[in-house]
Amino acid sequence: MATFGTPEPAPPRAPRRRRGRLFAGIAIGVVLLAAVVGTVTAIGMAGAGTDAAPAAAATPAASPHATPTPTPTPRTPEEQLLATTTDPAACAVSFAGDGITDAPVLQTQGTLYAGLPIPSREGQVFAGWYATPADAAALAIPGRVNGSEPVACVDRHVTLHAAWVSPEQNAAEAARIPILMYHQFTAKPEGESGWLRGNYTYIGDFDAHLAHIASGGFYLPTWDELSAFIDGRLFLPNHSVIVTDDDADQSWFDLAAPVVSTYRVLTTSFMITAYRQDPAPNPYVLRRSHTHDMHQAGDNGKGRMVNWSADQIAADMEASAAVLGVKEIMAYPYGHYNDTAKQGLRQAGWEMARTIEPGYVTIGTDKLALPTVRINYGMGVDALIGLIG
Repeated sequence: MATFGTPEPAPPRAPRRRRGRLFAGIAIGVVLLAAVVGTVTAIGMAGAGTDAAPAAAATPAASPHATPTPTPTPRTPEEQLLATTTDPAACAVSFAGDGITDAPVLQTQGTLYAGLPIPSREGQVFAGWYATPADAAALAIPGRVNGSEPVACVDRHVTLHAAWVSPEQNAAEAARIPILMYHQFTAKPEGESGWLRGNYTYIGDFDAHLAHIASGGFYLPTWDELSAFIDGRLFLPNHSVIVTDDDADQSWFDLAAPVVSTYRVLTTSFMITAYRQDPAPNPYVLRRSHTHDMHQAGDNGKGRMVNWSADQIAADMEASAAVLGVKEIMAYPYGHYNDTAKQGLRQAGWEMARTIEPGYVTIGTDKLALPTVRINYGMGVDALIGLIG
């Protein structure tokens, strides 16, 4: 038998197993890499989502049902005025009534009203400010408000109401306004001795006088009101009175001023400012000029007021105004005055001056020669009633 040869042995298996293991290792690596990549991608997406959230919240989608922001209510003129001050006592005072266009003004709670307007209207005479429309319609003196009254606000605001009368009504009232003139005061019922005895008012009588004025329904005009009354621009009732003191003597401060404070009656103290520069002893005392240094006799025995030139008088009055901070009204020393004195006063910016001549102020009275009602020792309340009602 022929033998064709021995077959070749089979190839070894080891290399096939190594390739299998290689493929398996590659597959496992691919899986692990995919897992790692997936994890990293997930983390990145999570981070991106976290960072994106605020941006999405910052720009929310518009809602068709969103509520619009309300428009702020405009502030009233009174609120605007109060916004200009930090004073907790500030009060906005408004003015109401026919023909009234005056803007509100700031006043201070608890102090006396200052500088209230005196409006004008064609064919009418202003009759004052009142607490209520009813008071204005009735011209009720207890409800009339002026610089003799303290400011009284509710929630930092008050409204004053205007009244008007016809020129005929104003003339028919025929008001005669007394300016009472006191001098010194004494605690002695029997009075003082000496030639000035008549100048001294017993303080008990003064107390009775002010009690009568305070309880008797009198109207207490301010000086700017008296000026407007003289011009025919302001109605004043016949039941009006102005109280003044000459010289600002120490007895005025010690005895009379406390009585003024008790009854809250507006008064004016005419001060010789070269000698006294005291502050007002209470809110109801107005300080006005009795000249700076003209309350002295000149060469002819009369006061400097009628001996000096207009320029000298004006300079003296300017010095007095520098102390008092106001002009408006003065009282002639000794009652002496002439045309030169009036010229000096006008030159210095004074509008009114009070004499010692007896009488009452009426419409058309000379503003630089206002008459007065002198109060002497021994004049009790009955005597006062006889003079002013």
